[in-house]
Amino acid sequence: MSFPIHENSPVRYRGRLPAVCDTVVIGGGIIGVMTARALAKKGQRVVLCEKGLIAGEQSSRNWGWIRQQGRDPAELPIMMESLALWRELAVEAGGQLGFRQTGVLYLANKEGDMAGFRSWLDSVAGSGVDSRMLSAREVADLVPSAKAGWTGGLWTASDARAEPWVAVPMLADLAVEAGVVIVEHCAVRCLDLSAGRVAGVVTEAGRIACDQVVVAAGAWSRLFLGAHGVRIPQLSVRATVAATEPLPDLFPGAAVDSHFAFRRREDGGYTLAPGDHQNFWIGPDAFREFGTYWPLLKRTFGQTSLQPMAPKGYPDAWSTPRWLKGDVETPFERMRILNPAPDRKALERLRTRFAEAFPQIGKPRLTASWAGMIETMPDVVPVIDRTEKLPGVVIATGLCGHGFGIGPGMGRVIASMILGEDIGHDMSRFRLSRFTDGSKLVPGPSL
Repeated sequence: MSFPIHENSPVRYRGRLPAVCDTVVIGGGIIGVMTARALAKKGQRVVLCEKGLIAGEQSSRNWGWIRQQGRDPAELPIMMESLALWRELAVEAGGQLGFRQTGVLYLANKEGDMAGFRSWLDSVAGSGVDSRMLSAREVADLVPSAKAGWTGGLWTASDARAEPWVAVPMLADLAVEAGVVIVEHCAVRCLDLSAGRVAGVVTEAGRIACDQVVVAAGAWSRLFLGAHGVRIPQLSVRATVAATEPLPDLFPGAAVDSHFAFRRREDGGYTLAPGDHQNFWIGPDAFREFGTYWPLLKRTFGQTSLQPMAPKGYPDAWSTPRWLKGDVETPFERMRILNPAPDRKALERLRTRFAEAFPQIGKPRLTASWAGMIETMPDVVPVIDRTEKLPGVVIATGLCGHGFGIGPGMGRVIASMILGEDIGHDMSRFRLSRFTDGSKLVPGPSL
């Protein structure tokens, strides 16, 4: 089975490109979609340009978790707002997003895992989140059919799940209803600058005049911004995911231990993913950022498989051009959807680990498998900020695999930033200047 959103999927959004608008959003993942909708609901004229298809990349390829649990303390207040917005959106969408508040469970394979859970819980004390530690007996009560012998866990009953490749296109429909013009197969080739600030964008279909641009291009954001002289230390890792056939109801929510993650889906199957493995392709950007990423690499080295060369056309491939011009085809048009092949060895290990935890089920039959490129940052938190080098540009990237759940709240935050409104949250943790002002980078929770 091919992934539901792929290169040959039909274009759904063919909005007419206007000559002028207030804000152009680059990128049709959940961050771009929810930012555009929030701006339109405030009366802005918004155009969302997507080089491929809405939710074609990581926003549809993630685990489908909507979690407060394990968040960086600076993200948590935005995530709590986001959870409330998800409840509202589920009603607006007629219950079709697959949104269910069935909880998120972190499972401890050893006592050291429990210490990490306690440390995170201490770091968010007073936030109001309902997370709590569980004993081995309490874990067994929540997942009674498991035979993994987990020593305890961390549980947030109010956390939720949804179906990514269903939910994000439906959220895009709500954005269109709010007045957003969405144009798929419409890559933004470059910014149009006048007197040093944004005057518009040049797309493959023509120019749009505007004075605000949101760069929410996921794994492609570094390439786009770098061509305009703005460096962000963003890299990407490949993460493999799979879907099983319908199975007995082993656990209604989402759970992960040191080896694998599982999440109940609306079709009765489970979404599975390795909890301890990712692939990283080395390219010119990776070489430049080795020192920046060293603190994070020390923590995750054993979980990362290094590959010498990214496939042709990928954002950090050796042959990918680093310059952009409005009258020349760009890498964004040449690769409409970044669609990495899943790691087959990781999939087989995943089936084995599932069978070890649930021997009565055995190795599950997989009905689909896929992979996505997760844009990551050296401190595992995003950049949500303006840039002095490009007045009029807001950067919204580097969600580090955490973007699906926080998308609605982050979209509201970015819209308020664009409009000069009170954001309501401390955004200093997400500032772009942290990479250049001498600040010590402190990686967020590895939960």
